Amino acid sequence: MRPTAAGRAFLADARRILGLSTQAALAVRRVPTGEVGTVALGFTASAAHSVLDTVVDAIRSHLPGVDLVLRERVSGTQLEELRSGELDLVLVRPPVPASGVGQHLLHREALLAAVPAGHHLADPARPLHLHDLDGLPFVMYSPTEARYFHEVLVGVFRGAGVAPRYVHHLSQVHTILALVRAGLGLALVPHAATALGLDGVVLRPVVGLAGEPVELVAAWRTNDENPALRAVREIVVTATATGRRGGPGGP
Repeated sequence: MRPTAAGRAFLADARRILGLSTQAALAVRRVPTGEVGTVALGFTASAAHSVLDTVVDAIRSHLPGVDLVLRERVSGTQLEELRSGELDLVLVRPPVPASGVGQHLLHREALLAAVPAGHHLADPARPLHLHDLDGLPFVMYSPTEARYFHEVLVGVFRGAGVAPRYVHHLSQVHTILALVRAGLGLALVPHAATALGLDGVVLRPVVGLAGEPVELVAAWRTNDENPALRAVREIVVTATATGRRGGPGGP
């Protein structure tokens, strides 16, 4: 027996249909394990220079069937969109609301002084002390749009009895560094800013500024039943635990 032309055309389609049916059945079986699905991940601009590449690489490597939607937002907006369901997992600065939200500390890093090249405090031959910033023009974080960093720096200066002269208030690290390069003031930025490699700006450790006060937290809704979210969350926690780059002494 030989198939007719119509039969040959039908056979090709039938094989494709059977193949799609098999793939669909396999996909359905992978859903409960979190191997397929969609996860909307929010992150801050500074997180893009610290842990985001590690997180994305790990997710792509271990969960290639998960569709990862990336959205850059400030921390406050991320938490609002997490509550509304627009985001599933967020990388934010603390504090994180305790009610209905799970969280895990992902990353800690030091603060560095950003100094214009040619400024006397940029000289690597002399240590830069925190009290050297007292009274100098300083590019500060916005108390509303960058509230976390603003409060961290206010606490640092208050504890050391240092009072820089705030000349500008901005929200993004790369914009702050641009003003430093223009000679409009000094700044304190997270260690991740070293990844920007901005010419005309020298990033220096600060004597008297101990520890790693800058924290990044992963947060998610505790009542979310998306298996892909659980799988991604585990990957994020594991990847940052083994790939943190918060500067010398970083965990």
